[in-house]
Amino acid sequence: MARHDGGRGWYGKVIGAALGVTLLAAGASMWTAQAGSAGSAPRRATASATPGGAAAPVDMTIAHASDQGPRGINITIDDGPDPVWTPQVLDVLREYGVRATFCVVGTQARAYPDLVKQVVAAGHRLCDHTVSHDTAMDRKSEAYQSREILDAERMITEASGGVRPMYYRAPGGAFTPYSRELAASRGMRPLGWNVDTEDWELPGTDAIVATVERELSNGPTLLFHDAGGERSQTVEALRRVLPWLKERGYSFGFPVR
Repeated sequence: MARHDGGRGWYGKVIGAALGVTLLAAGASMWTAQAGSAGSAPRRATASATPGGAAAPVDMTIAHASDQGPRGINITIDDGPDPVWTPQVLDVLREYGVRATFCVVGTQARAYPDLVKQVVAAGHRLCDHTVSHDTAMDRKSEAYQSREILDAERMITEASGGVRPMYYRAPGGAFTPYSRELAASRGMRPLGWNVDTEDWELPGTDAIVATVERELSNGPTLLFHDAGGERSQTVEALRRVLPWLKERGYSFGFPVR
């Protein structure tokens, strides 16, 4: 699956205006180059967590499976929170009784802490999606990767009122062995996806729904977005996909840890 580089200019505007952070340019590569490690034998991270109450280390391989078993589905929502679209996504999830995993960008968490708290209060889980959503971070130094992951972890935890992210998703799938080990040492399971709905390309609601129906056999973790651009297509697609999945006997859970 291709990395997501389109429609990212809004991050620079939000971060520049609210936080004075300059985004680094995003690169292009393939998700499959990183996803190959997910099939290897499970391995626990050995890096020590820094002081400050970090959770126990978890498996550092990239998670795809659902804790609900073979008929489980993981809904994952990336790039927010966003003051326009996140509340609408939360409303749809509430309507159908679905819990999801929100992969939160650190600067967005800092800008909209009340929305992060709403996500947690609704029973959803948090995922560290780095500070600035740099899809080329796998080509950067380990010191840079560490700052992106750990600073986002701190921003998200502070915004949530103390609830830590349980997963780490590299922007565009730009995982490295180092970033996976670091995240896992902090109790954040690296998180992949099986179905990229490509909603970030604004292909139309029908196309987003068709992608889910066509590619669901690839695995249980579905990727949607609640920020990074206009997301009305995503909201409407979720409104159609969630009951469609329920009618076919699927249940909704969280990625394994």
